[in-house]
Amino acid sequence: MTSLRPGGSEGPSRVVVRRVRGLALASHFSAVVTVSGAATLLAGVAGRGIGTLWVALAVLAGQLSVGWSNDWLDAERDAVAQRREKPVVAGVVSASVVRSCALVALVACVPLSFLSGWRAALVHLGAVVLAWAYNLKLKAGWWSPLPYAVAFAVLPAFVTLGLPSHAWPPLSLTVAAAFVGVGAHFLNTVGDTAADTATNVRGMPQRLGPEGSLVVGVAFLAAASVSLASGATSHHLATNIILAVSLVIDGGVIVLTLRQVAQWPWRLTLLSGLSCLALFVVGGHRLVPVH
Repeated sequence: MTSLRPGGSEGPSRVVVRRVRGLALASHFSAVVTVSGAATLLAGVAGRGIGTLWVALAVLAGQLSVGWSNDWLDAERDAVAQRREKPVVAGVVSASVVRSCALVALVACVPLSFLSGWRAALVHLGAVVLAWAYNLKLKAGWWSPLPYAVAFAVLPAFVTLGLPSHAWPPLSLTVAAAFVGVGAHFLNTVGDTAADTATNVRGMPQRLGPEGSLVVGVAFLAAASVSLASGATSHHLATNIILAVSLVIDGGVIVLTLRQVAQWPWRLTLLSGLSCLALFVVGGHRLVPVH
């Protein structure tokens, strides 16, 4: 319970903590941490050296801008749908503050991306722009999976194009990353069907409905895991264990979604994506193809 000052108002420190927490929630913090962490790990595996830090900061800024812009742009729709779990709707932070944070993060993303070179920067900034376009408009049409597919698919390229060789990543990783993105998109909407219907958001998942989106989303996640496992050059026990864990996670997504356990299906989706990354690393895949 929040302690109150004699005057009935919260203490300044409590207000600051509450607003910072609200900003973190409005950024879609679990997705920010997962995607940024995955990109950082890929950069480390690729041998980016100090460039690993530039990758981490650029992806962090980009993800924060996308998450905050989502809650800012959806503030009115979320209010109509009475989504009190949203910090803006709950009055924890204002839409104007979230908007300012989104714009600051977007501006910071530009120079941070160019620290990896112009080729990598153009790829990453293109993905960020596409994510903003999704928040602005594309989420409401049947083509809604496309921004997720492209944005996730080019994340490995942001890492490899920053290497001295300026190489593109192997196709298997690009395809698997796209599969994870599409799967995440379908599963992220399963619990929002009523709110989306009330606010006229009619993307592909909303047209399929919760059950159809659940099946499609899990199928894409499983396909990403199986694809990476089948293409592994190191078929040892660790690879098989990670594949099994990944498929169990995908099963957990189905169970928790059907039982309407809020938030956890999306969190498991992110965990499934990380298991794909683990499969890539442990399976002996090369981040840069050998010609």
